[in-house]
Amino acid sequence: MPTPLSPGMSGEQWDSVLDVSLNGFYNVTQPLTMPMIRTRWGRIVNISSVAGITGNRGQVNLFAAKGALHAATHPLALELASRGITVNAVAPGIIATDMIEGSFDAGSIKRLVPMQRAGTAQEVADLVAFLASEKAAYISGQVISINGAMI
Repeated sequence: MPTPLSPGMSGEQWDSVLDVSLNGFYNVTQPLTMPMIRTRWGRIVNISSVAGITGNRGQVNLFAAKGALHAATHPLALELASRGITVNAVAPGIIATDMIEGSFDAGSIKRLVPMQRAGTAQEVADLVAFLASEKAAYISGQVISINGAMI
């Protein structure tokens, strides 16, 4: 039986990851876009992953989904720029959360991350808060990595 993220993954496994990452982007962004256009202000910050930039073995579906999210970020930014709306993506690397427990030991993190530590959820939240603020009014169409210099 193939593992969930192997080249032999089932169609359901493929669809599940694309549904969350790509259809989730559409389902959240689409109903909010017209109200933002009417007010001529808005911030869209897509949460992605470093896996959408570099890819990982066994995660072709995640790379495809996050890569597509990155590909959607720039043209949406182009469409909405004249209306005062910015669109960016944040691509975290290894972040110390329950989700990575058991996936990376301290030695692995030191080998993979030049800063030799995992990032924190607060560091990611601070970046997202900045991109959602008025201070980031001229930043749009970007995929911003927060990964301790991994790539």
